[in-house]
Amino acid sequence: MRVVQERIPGVLTIELQVFTDERGFFLDRFSVESFRAAGVPTEFCQDNHSRSKPGVLRGLHYQTDPAQGKLVGVVRGRIWDVAVDIRPDSPTFGARVDVELNGDDGRLLWLPAGIAHGFCVIGNEPADVVYKVDRPYNKSSEGGILWCDAELAIPWPIAQPIVSQRDQSLPTFAEYRRRIGVKVRS
Repeated sequence: MRVVQERIPGVLTIELQVFTDERGFFLDRFSVESFRAAGVPTEFCQDNHSRSKPGVLRGLHYQTDPAQGKLVGVVRGRIWDVAVDIRPDSPTFGARVDVELNGDDGRLLWLPAGIAHGFCVIGNEPADVVYKVDRPYNKSSEGGILWCDAELAIPWPIAQPIVSQRDQSLPTFAEYRRRIGVKVRS
């Protein structure tokens, strides 16, 4: 396993070892011992699985009480995964990490609490996204930021994504900043 610290503190790309042969492949998607040895969180309370059709975009979502960390991977298809730092005291507040995840290469993304998350399905097949969370889901504290926010300028790789009505009506990053009392940094 190889762990890469991304530009946002705490956001990690985890590259698992994939063993391939003429039959297909095998990988150890999660091992407490190897994750712990690499300094990656190992305490999770729930596994989630979503399937999305080609062209679907989900996000940008977060939860505040309790804030959740997520270990995100793909078991089928391909996604463009986006993490945005929404921690007001972070030196990278408003920064983002964009990475392709797919069902073949064993790459995962660790998102600590305080990161807004979204993804879009790229390619022509559905994507199955699986993720572990380290805190229980609390519907009353879920939130989001508009996926196409001009200030964040996320380079989504699909021109006209399929987006839920809920995600189309999320607040902008400027509205999020105002709500939490953070001014624009110069």
